[in-house]
Amino acid sequence: MNITRLTSAFALMALATAPQITEAQAYELAVEADVLEGWRGQDGRHIAAVRFRLKDGWKTYWRSPGDGGIPPRFTWKGSRNLRTLDVVWPTPEVFNQDGMTSLGYEHEVVVPVVIEPRRAGKDIVLNGELEIGVCKDICVPETLSVSARLPGDGSQIDPSISVALTDQPYAADEAGVQKVTCSVSPTADGMKVDAQIQMPSSGGREFSVIETDNPLLWVAEAKTRRSGNTLHVSSEVMHVESQAFLLNRSGLRITVLGGSYAVDIQGCSAG
Repeated sequence: MNITRLTSAFALMALATAPQITEAQAYELAVEADVLEGWRGQDGRHIAAVRFRLKDGWKTYWRSPGDGGIPPRFTWKGSRNLRTLDVVWPTPEVFNQDGMTSLGYEHEVVVPVVIEPRRAGKDIVLNGELEIGVCKDICVPETLSVSARLPGDGSQIDPSISVALTDQPYAADEAGVQKVTCSVSPTADGMKVDAQIQMPSSGGREFSVIETDNPLLWVAEAKTRRSGNTLHVSSEVMHVESQAFLLNRSGLRITVLGGSYAVDIQGCSAG
């Protein structure tokens, strides 16, 4: 797992496509954030979380927000005793917003963070700046600051973090995925990706998201259709600075969101 890294160009592109963007200062704050301190695991890693509480009718976005969303960006400048930090996103909901699809959460969401400290057994001082989008009738970019001291001897497990950790898509092998192939073809603006995924139905209408390992690449909303035991997922990939690029198939990440469960598929072979 890696912290979501999004370039300013990508963020500006998302802001340009989101409906009725306005200044956050002109409106009452629609979301609050705080840190759940969590616990120190036996392996030395610290499990904490950022909790977002949204006012009624508002929602915020998953790591890949969809065409109707604003991408989140977390930075941890000023934190102490922090070697690495991984954000663990719970499975999102699929929303329809002014004819565009977005992925995210409403009411409250607990987003776990897994931290490796530089000095084992010592406290961690966590300082975070959270740039997120929240939407209701308008979409508002918000910047929230959070801070907490995470005790090096904390051992009591927080149930709300545990629930969020279990609210994850199944891995491909857990979901019975047999084979994943991707074919790539050039388009006027980039590349088209066609993925064929041999897997059982994840329930009801399935929605898919394709992500790449290159933060300078933008992926359009995927089209998903099922034919028997094969799920067909296609999308177009473009460079945010209109440059030529190579597409790493092993770095593609496909998330399938079904009515019964979600599936996280890492990489695909040539089709």
